[in-house]
Amino acid sequence: MNFFSVPLKVVLKRVAVFAMVLGIWFSPVPAGLTRPAWQLFAAFAGAIVSVLLGAFPLLTSAMLAVALVVLTGTLEMTKAFAGFANPSVLLVVIAFLVAQAVVKSGLGRRVSLLIVSAFGRSPTGLAFSVVLTDAVIAPAFPSNTARGGVLFPVALSLAQGAGSKPDDPEGRRLGGYLMFCGMASLAISSALWLTATSVNPIGVQVVAEYGLNVGFGGWLVAASVPTITAILLLPLVARRLFPPGVSETPEAPKAARAALAAMGPMGRDEWITAIVFAVMVTGWIFAGSLKLSVTAVAFGGLGVLLATSVLTMEDIAKQGDTLATFLWLAVLFALSGQLNELGFMGYVGERLASALEGLSWQAVYVALLLLYVLLHYLFVSQTSQVLALLAVFMTVGVKEGVPAPLLGFALLFASSYFSVITPQGGSQNVIFVASGYLTQRELYRMGLLTTLFFIAVFLVLGTPWLMFITR
Repeated sequence: MNFFSVPLKVVLKRVAVFAMVLGIWFSPVPAGLTRPAWQLFAAFAGAIVSVLLGAFPLLTSAMLAVALVVLTGTLEMTKAFAGFANPSVLLVVIAFLVAQAVVKSGLGRRVSLLIVSAFGRSPTGLAFSVVLTDAVIAPAFPSNTARGGVLFPVALSLAQGAGSKPDDPEGRRLGGYLMFCGMASLAISSALWLTATSVNPIGVQVVAEYGLNVGFGGWLVAASVPTITAILLLPLVARRLFPPGVSETPEAPKAARAALAAMGPMGRDEWITAIVFAVMVTGWIFAGSLKLSVTAVAFGGLGVLLATSVLTMEDIAKQGDTLATFLWLAVLFALSGQLNELGFMGYVGERLASALEGLSWQAVYVALLLLYVLLHYLFVSQTSQVLALLAVFMTVGVKEGVPAPLLGFALLFASSYFSVITPQGGSQNVIFVASGYLTQRELYRMGLLTTLFFIAVFLVLGTPWLMFITR
């Protein structure tokens, strides 16, 4: 039985999602919350659950959610659509378009062949090259979204150079493996360096109120053991979660060197792309000290590529997925921010944390870390969660006897690595999501399992290490 040519199973899933949203929407508002906050939660939760169940794609879910909250007067239009002017959202889209120039010009192929010639004997070797490159360059980037703009064209070129295409059911697996490694790498490498993402300094300011003063060196020492372990294991874990479909490629390095020789010297478009990309990366690195907007730097780079015809309007018109990504990211970014503004996030954090009173400090420590990470399902911005919940969780933990340095470092590191838990968990993810190599359901599944792996590493290795260095 079909309904408008939709399989019955999908129809039932959609009915279940609508029933859930209506059930929450019309149920009594919990004490301490406003009606708009409760209704916005119903719409936001419905969007996420519909993707998890496979009822609707993320774009459809986001459009339905924002229409619901605006048409019912739950949110004003200016607040519901504020994400379309958000610099981080715009940076994602521009970085994705610039990456297309790296591929189109041939520069990406050249770089990928150089990497394959050195590490290309196996897909795992290629993944290690992506992950380790990210870990090395991370301290120089104040924005992990900008860093994603550097990693993505490398991963894309590696995938395409190996013949992996998003529309090939089996051939996409190598590309999907590399894309997810790049996405997860941005999350975990941001936990290694204080300067790898703007959210880290914000978190440091919060924990300073609890007597934990963290500098660049102190952060690196505290993060080193669990984070480096997670970085080194990540390609192996991702390979188990999403096998690349190819085990070994022993002839690839030799073939790559031959292909490099056949390419000859760099052409005009390659040189322009390389220079523009180098200037953009330099601007992103020194954006803080020079007081530059990383988004404006990206716009400038795209403008030069268009002016020199390295990219054309026809090239941009072909990137239909970019518009879809921009739409759902902007909407979810705004809705998540409004959940925080309306007090819903703080309310949930306080209620969950207060339920832990009376437990041993060890149990409180583990529970707070798990709750803090899982609550990121409701956030699109890492910064928003840190501002909304970090102080709340620190207060409860310290009150229940958890050592402030232990809890502070654990939550600070989690504020970076939890970004991989959903496709929208960090704006840097979306560059990789838009490649089309992985489905939304695959991203949710792999994101959760990888996040649980990170938690396990930080609990098993990180906890004794932190207690040793902070005693």
